[in-house]
Amino acid sequence: MTLPLRIAHRGMPRRLPENSLPSFAAALDEGADGIELDVHASSDGVVVVHHDPTLGGMEIARTAWAALRAVEVAPGVHAPTLLEVCDLVRARAELFVEIKGAGIEIRVAEVLSGYAGPAAIHSFDHALIGRLAHRGVPRRLGLLYDELPSHLTGAMRECGALDVWPDRRLVTQALIEDVHAAGGRVIPWTVNDASEARRFASWAVDGLCTDDVTLLPRS
Repeated sequence: MTLPLRIAHRGMPRRLPENSLPSFAAALDEGADGIELDVHASSDGVVVVHHDPTLGGMEIARTAWAALRAVEVAPGVHAPTLLEVCDLVRARAELFVEIKGAGIEIRVAEVLSGYAGPAAIHSFDHALIGRLAHRGVPRRLGLLYDELPSHLTGAMRECGALDVWPDRRLVTQALIEDVHAAGGRVIPWTVNDASEARRFASWAVDGLCTDDVTLLPRS
C-alpha cells in the first residue's frame, strides 16, 4: 500500500498560530510531507500568508505590506510572506498554496517561479486555476470542493487541474479511481482521525491534509 502524503494544514494549528512560520517549522520537525497554506496579496503586491481577508482589522487587499507586517497574530508572531515560507521550507516538503485573494494568481506564480522545490496551487476559484493553466504556469494545479460537480473529471480537464481537494466527507473509492484514471491526485481535507486516514490510504488516496501530522499513521 502506497502511503499518502501527510500534509500540514496551515502548519500545526492545534499547537501554534496557523499560517505562521513557527507553525510551519513545527510541522516540518514532525516530518510533514507537505505544507499547506492560504494566501492573499497586499495593496502593494506582497503575497501574504493568512487565512482571512482581513488582518488586524485591515483588509489585506487594501493595505500596504508595511502596515500588515506590524500586526501580531500572537505575541511576537507576525503573518509571513509566501517568500518567507519558501525560504523556510526549502524543498523539505511539498508546498501547497491555496489562493484566497481575488485576481492574485499571477503574483503568486511569480513568487513560486523562484522556488526550487515541489509546489502546487489550488483554489475554490476554479476560473482562477483555469487562467493559470492557460498561461502555462509550470506548477501542479488543483480544485477545492465542498460539493462535487456532476462531472468531476470534466472540470479537471476544463481547468487544467491535476489535483482534487475534496472535503473528507465527499471521498469515495470510486471518486479516487476516477481522478486517478484522469491522471490526477486526490487530497482530502481535513483528516484528523487515524482510522479514517487508514481507510483512505487503503483506497490509495494521494495525500491527507491534517491539523496535526502526528495524528496520522505512517503505516
